[in-house]
Amino acid sequence: MVKSEMKSAWLLAICLMMQMTLQSCDNEIRNLAERKDDDENNPVPDAKVIPININEKGIEFLEKMPGHWTGTNLVMTDQYDWFAFDYRPISPSHVHGIFEGGTFGNLFTSFFIADFEGTHTLMARNGGILSGIYRTSYFVLDSVDNNSSRGDFYRFVDAEGGRRTMWMELRFVKDSLYFNAYTSGLGRDIPRRHMTFKALKGNLELAEHAANAVDYPVDQSAVDFNQGFEKNYLQAAEGAKSATFLAQDLTGEKDIFTLAYESGDPFTIEDHPYLAYLNLQIERTADWNDKTLFVNLSKRALTDDMGYFVEDATVFNDVLMFSELDNNEDEFLFTYVHPGEYYVNVVVDLNDDGMISAGDMTNPAQSILIEPEGQHQIVVSQFINN
Repeated sequence: MVKSEMKSAWLLAICLMMQMTLQSCDNEIRNLAERKDDDENNPVPDAKVIPININEKGIEFLEKMPGHWTGTNLVMTDQYDWFAFDYRPISPSHVHGIFEGGTFGNLFTSFFIADFEGTHTLMARNGGILSGIYRTSYFVLDSVDNNSSRGDFYRFVDAEGGRRTMWMELRFVKDSLYFNAYTSGLGRDIPRRHMTFKALKGNLELAEHAANAVDYPVDQSAVDFNQGFEKNYLQAAEGAKSATFLAQDLTGEKDIFTLAYESGDPFTIEDHPYLAYLNLQIERTADWNDKTLFVNLSKRALTDDMGYFVEDATVFNDVLMFSELDNNEDEFLFTYVHPGEYYVNVVVDLNDDGMISAGDMTNPAQSILIEPEGQHQIVVSQFINN
């Protein structure tokens, strides 16, 4: 096969993996708990919160979660045929993963040991910044089932409003993960399924390296929530409860640190150890200043030293972050970045088809080493047509 044919095959493969379509989700994924009370058509769930004591069960969750999970993601009615979360330890008892979407926002979910209102348990922190709105919500482990023939099941419910407000459930079956999230709009409606992520655990090298670096896992509290949350900062619909903290940027000038402070979030990005920042700068030209950019941070290079896509299409499964920057945007700050070496790939969507395709422009392979708790910068300035 000649180089041009190989390149075309690679582009076809990557497009198929990235293509977004509307699909239904099979029942095996959609009912992880095998319980009727997880059906959206049943009555309003209970708001009571009874945390699991991990001295009795559930602590093994921390051993199951780390890894680079790749698969499909159903968000409401939108099916993403390729999606990934890169979960790595960031402290002896805290594992973190994030989807960095770029211009429109991001979404993280981390899991950690905490002492919550007198119980030694596991908690989750979920949120991000979406369209200028900062949100952080806290969940507590309230259900564990290790006796099912369908794997190990864990449920985390809103730490204030329980399943009446929102919850997430995860089932591990060997190297597979089934991850559902349910939300009610902070109590405005009956909780409905918001996300279903079905994935396989791929590369473990990065997670294992991080685990060794931070001495993970150790049974020690990462956060002390024995006194619960400051009620004056909690946000929910009238008559509902939620362990949610909100702030909004109406000017477009507030950064994540300012929004975190204004929200009253008790465990902000600045309290997270080990994670770093990466400032990406892109030198646009007048010819494509108004084009959308696809930004990939990956374990292996997607392009060669000339800027052509490499012939091995499987490298796409090593993409750790995949973001989209709107036209005219030439600078972006990646937050919550795991330390390690990354290859940075920027694709210019010349034909405006919303995907990587023949004729788009991309840059020669560029790598950067991210140090723990470091602040880094990389400039991408050279582009060629593929």
